[in-house]
Amino acid sequence: MTTPAEARQGTPSGYRILNETDLRDYLAGIAAVAAQLGGPADRWSITEVGDGNLNLVFIVKGTSGGLAVKQALPYVRLVGESWPLPLSRAHFEHLALTHQGRLAPGLVPAIIHHDPALALTAMELLEPHIIMRKGLVAGAIYPAFVDHITTFMARTLFFSSDLALSAAAKKEAIASFAGNHALCKITEDLIFTDPYRSAEQNRWTSPWLDATAADIRADLDLHVAVSRLKLQFLSRAEALIHGDLHTGSIMVTETETKVIDPEFAFYGPMGFDVGAVLANLLMAYFASVGHERSPGEREAFESWVLSTVDQVWSGFAGKFLELWRSESTGDAYPLSLFPGEAGAARLEAERQAYMARLFQDAVGFTAAKIIRRILGLAHNIDFELIADERRRASCEARALRLARTLMVETASFTTIEAVTRAARELRQWQPAF
Repeated sequence: MTTPAEARQGTPSGYRILNETDLRDYLAGIAAVAAQLGGPADRWSITEVGDGNLNLVFIVKGTSGGLAVKQALPYVRLVGESWPLPLSRAHFEHLALTHQGRLAPGLVPAIIHHDPALALTAMELLEPHIIMRKGLVAGAIYPAFVDHITTFMARTLFFSSDLALSAAAKKEAIASFAGNHALCKITEDLIFTDPYRSAEQNRWTSPWLDATAADIRADLDLHVAVSRLKLQFLSRAEALIHGDLHTGSIMVTETETKVIDPEFAFYGPMGFDVGAVLANLLMAYFASVGHERSPGEREAFESWVLSTVDQVWSGFAGKFLELWRSESTGDAYPLSLFPGEAGAARLEAERQAYMARLFQDAVGFTAAKIIRRILGLAHNIDFELIADERRRASCEARALRLARTLMVETASFTTIEAVTRAARELRQWQPAF
């Protein structure tokens, strides 16, 4: 964890936390922003809407337009000033958004203004988009999501990998994000370590999950498996990953998808991003029964969610492979080593083997993301909004049971259909409490 002294050292001299009045005055002095909003500044509406764990977020509307303004705080908002956090994360988020916007145009919000000293970014206001997680809790179906998220992941991961970049360009890119280690440390602790030990900030639906939490803290097979995943996260700089690609970092309508909040971005294992998406969809599936008003009313939604899980992997894998076949400009797997029909066939077989390994990585990271959201510090509203705590615990117990199997028995899951089949079977399991 960053110490208070380290956090102060990383705070620019001009930094101050903005309230609504300060923000109005500040934005009025930026020509591009004032033009976007329109009208006199005293008629702009400004509302603080941040419900995340780290930052302030304002919605600003003028007479002709609107924008979203995000300012990093020098601490973790969820916890308070006792957990300092460097403001430099706003720089890395801006850098990631710029990169993602170039590679996946239309799938991230457009940046209107960035102020490094204030750790502030003004960007496109996404309306009528909503946070995808909220839509899933309500049982909404998003027909365009699969195509959009698989395009986003395939393009951002492939084009930042050794398959597309020269060795020199890749090393320089890794270096440009290497300073984002404070955000990586949060992931390393909250996802790969704390849920498996006694940690002050852990919480779960007690008393129903007390025994499950204790079992996980004593499960050495699980501890070995998650430690291997953590080592991957620490050491495998495969591509620029979003780093926090859950359904709370995706805004949607029926026809549009926008990926937001890449402040955890760094060069890490590709399977982490893919696993994050799969994990959050699976949690939405397991939580769904807890939101029923009458038995079976969400069957169509649940069927769509599991189908979406299948299609997210298959769609991502298909698009990634197609990019590899058509855009192989990196130093990895040089085409000169695979001449003729025999070489092309051997390279294609290696591509398939590469994707099989990536799938195994994604399965493991899927499990880790589920476990942390049920036993760790930061939870999902998918489960948290289930008012009946015993019912909530039943939904969570099913998800945890799947996650434990996925992580410890990863090799037995060779297809995405095997994962969704296991989820469907566990949907019928009744915990003994």
